[in-house]
Amino acid sequence: MICGIDVGSTTCKYVLASSEGEIIDQAYERHNTKQVEKVLEFLTRLEQQHGLTPERDRVFFTGSGSGLIAKLVGGKVVQEVVAVAAAVEKLHPDVQFVSEIGGEDMKTIFFTGSNGTKNKQVLMQSACSGGTGTFIEKTARKLQIPPEQLSQMTYEGRTLHKISSKCGIFAEADANTLLKAGVSIEEIIASLFEAVVYQNLATLTKGNTPLPEVLLLGGPNLFFRGLQEAWRHHLSKLWQERKVALPAGKDPAELIQVPTNALYYAALGCIEAGRGEPERVGRYAGTERLKWWIEEGQHEEKQKEGKRGLWREPEELHAFKAIYGRPNGRTHSEPAVNVELTQVVVGCDFGSTTAKAVCLSPQKELVFSCYALSKGNPIEDARALFRQIRQALGSSGQILSLGITGYGKDLLKGIVGADCAVVETVAHATAGLHFFPDADCICDVGGVDVKIMILNNGTVADFRLNSQCSSGNGAFLQGVAERFNIELGEIADRAFAAQAIPQLSMGCGVFLQSDIVNQQRKGWQAEEILAGLCAILPLNVWIYAGGLNNLSQIGKKFILQGGSHKNLAVVKAQVDFIKSKIPDAEVVVHPYSGEAGAIGAALVALDWWQRGGQTGFRGFQVIEELSYETTTSLDTVCKWCPVSCQRTFIDVRLPGGKGRPWSKVPLAEGWERVIVNNSCPKGLVEDANEMRVIKAEMEKTKHAFPNIADMVRAQAFHRFAG
Repeated sequence: MICGIDVGSTTCKYVLASSEGEIIDQAYERHNTKQVEKVLEFLTRLEQQHGLTPERDRVFFTGSGSGLIAKLVGGKVVQEVVAVAAAVEKLHPDVQFVSEIGGEDMKTIFFTGSNGTKNKQVLMQSACSGGTGTFIEKTARKLQIPPEQLSQMTYEGRTLHKISSKCGIFAEADANTLLKAGVSIEEIIASLFEAVVYQNLATLTKGNTPLPEVLLLGGPNLFFRGLQEAWRHHLSKLWQERKVALPAGKDPAELIQVPTNALYYAALGCIEAGRGEPERVGRYAGTERLKWWIEEGQHEEKQKEGKRGLWREPEELHAFKAIYGRPNGRTHSEPAVNVELTQVVVGCDFGSTTAKAVCLSPQKELVFSCYALSKGNPIEDARALFRQIRQALGSSGQILSLGITGYGKDLLKGIVGADCAVVETVAHATAGLHFFPDADCICDVGGVDVKIMILNNGTVADFRLNSQCSSGNGAFLQGVAERFNIELGEIADRAFAAQAIPQLSMGCGVFLQSDIVNQQRKGWQAEEILAGLCAILPLNVWIYAGGLNNLSQIGKKFILQGGSHKNLAVVKAQVDFIKSKIPDAEVVVHPYSGEAGAIGAALVALDWWQRGGQTGFRGFQVIEELSYETTTSLDTVCKWCPVSCQRTFIDVRLPGGKGRPWSKVPLAEGWERVIVNNSCPKGLVEDANEMRVIKAEMEKTKHAFPNIADMVRAQAFHRFAG
C-alpha cells in the first residue's frame, strides 16, 4: 500500500491506496495545532484498520507541517504544488488553471502545452491571510454565523462593498467598519468572497489569464457556495473581456469545476508522485520515533531554541498575583452593591468587540456596569445595553445625563439622544486621571487599537494611537486563542502554565501570524505560543505601535487599562517590560480596566449636567422600539470628490423625524438618516439638494437671529456723503 498525508496549517488529510493506485480509505480532520499528534492518530488507525505495515508499505507527505514528521516515520516529502499538479494531470488532463485556497495559503497553477509536454507555472502566497479561508471564517465567527449557514451564503445579486484584498489585517478593519455602519451580514460575506477572488485573480496570477477549463480546490472553494459563485462571475467576465475562445456549446460556468473530493488533491498527488519513485523510497518506518518526539524530543528541542516562560520561580508568580490578581482571576473591582439606583449618569463605550455601559451616582461612585458582545451593529448593541440599564434602574430610576464614546458614538449620538459624544482619548484619559491623578502615562490596549497617552500635570501632553495594525492589540491575541479553541478567560492560566516560550518576532501582525505557524511546525503548543504572544505584546505596544524607545522620558507612574489588561498574563508581561526599562517605576492597573472608556464618558457627561445641562436622552422605550433600514447603492455614492466613497444610509424611525423628501433616496417624515462609510466630513452631506436645504436653513436662522456685531460694524463704519 501507499499512503499520502497532507499536513496543513489547520487540517490533516490522508488517502490510503493500493500499490496500483486504487483508493482504500481517506479522512480529513482538524488538528487544532497538534499536527504531530494528529498524524500519529492517523497512522495508528491505518495500522489497526487497514494493516499499514512498517518496512513494507510506503508513505509520502506534503503540506506546511510535513518536513519534521516525514523524517520521523521514514516518509518522503513531496512539495505541495508538485503534489497537487500530479493529481490534476492524472484526473483532469484538460484543465489549464487551478486555484487551491487553504486555511492560511493559496496557490495557483497554470498548465500550458499539450499532453506529455505540459509546462507548469506556479504562484503561491502563504505570508498573509488576505485571500485565504481563515479570514472568511474569522469574520463569520465575529458575526456569529454558524459554519452551516456560511457555506450556503450567496454572492450573486448582493450589493458589494470595498474590502481590502491585499492584506488580511486591512481587510479585517474594512469589514469591521462595515459592521459598525449597519451593513447586512449577507452583503459583508459576499464582499469577502469578492475580495478573495479579486486577490487571487489580480495579484496571484501576475497578469496571466486563467484559461478554461478551471479547477477549484481546497476547503473554502469546496465548502462556500458564494465563493464558487464569485469565481464563476469573475472568470466568465474575464473571458468575455479578453475574448477567450470557449468550446462550442459550453456555458462558461460549466468550464469551472469543483470536485467533491477537492480536499484530497494534495494527498492524492503524493500517491501519484510516490508511485513514480523507486520502491525503497518512502518506506514506512513505524510510529516509534513519532511517539518519542511527542513525549521527549520536542521538549528537548524547545529547551534549546526557546526562552523561559513568563516567570522564573513560583514565588515570583505568587507575589505578582498577590499585587495584581483579584478573586476568580478578575483584575478589576466590582461596582458598589446594595446601592439604590435613583439618579444616575450613564456612560457608554461602543468598542470594536464589546459595548460597555456604566452608571455613576452624582457623587462619582460606580453603581452599575454591564456589557454586550458587539453584534457588529451599533443600534443593536445600544439596544442590548439600555435593556440592561433599564432593568437595573427599575421604574423609579432617572438618567441625569448620557455620554457616549467609541467607534459608534457619531452614529448613535442623535439616535439615543446622548448629551456628550466624547473622543476616545479624552474619555480614557478622564477615566485614568479620575483614579490616579498623579499618573505620568496611560496605556490603553483595546480590542483593535492601542492608545498611549503621555500626561503632564493632569492633562494629556502627547499621545500615540494605533488602529491600523492588529499587532499588539487584544483582538490578535483573542484570534489566536480562538484558533486554539481556548476561551478568552482561560488565556492567562494557560499562558502561565508554559515552562518555555518560543521566540516570536516583534512587528507586523501578518508576519507574526506567519511566525506562529512556523513555531507550530516546530512543535510548540498552544499555551506556549500564547505565553510568547503575551511576552511580545509590550514590545509591539510601546516600541512598534507607540514608537517609544525610551520609556524613562515619559515618567515613573504608568496606568494600564483597556480590556486586554483584564488578562493577567498580559499585565505580567507589561509590568516586567516597564520595570526592565525603569526599575523604580510604579505600574498600576485601572480598577475597571475594561470599562474605563465608559467611565470617562460618564464623567464628562456628569460635568456637563453639573453645569446646568438638561438631558436629551430619548428614553428606554424609544430605544427598545428603534427600527432602521440600510441602503447602499449607486444613489448613495458620494460625488463631492473623485474618491467616490460608497456610503451607506442608515434610516432610523424616530419620533419627530423630519424625513428627506428631496433626497434621491426619499425618506418620509418620522425617519432620520445617518450617513456612514464616508472618508471625509464632506461625505456627511448627502448631495447638492441637501446643501441647498442647509443653506436655506442657515439663511432662515440668520434672518431670525441677526449678527449684532455685523449690524454695529455696518453702522459704526458707515460712510456719510460730504
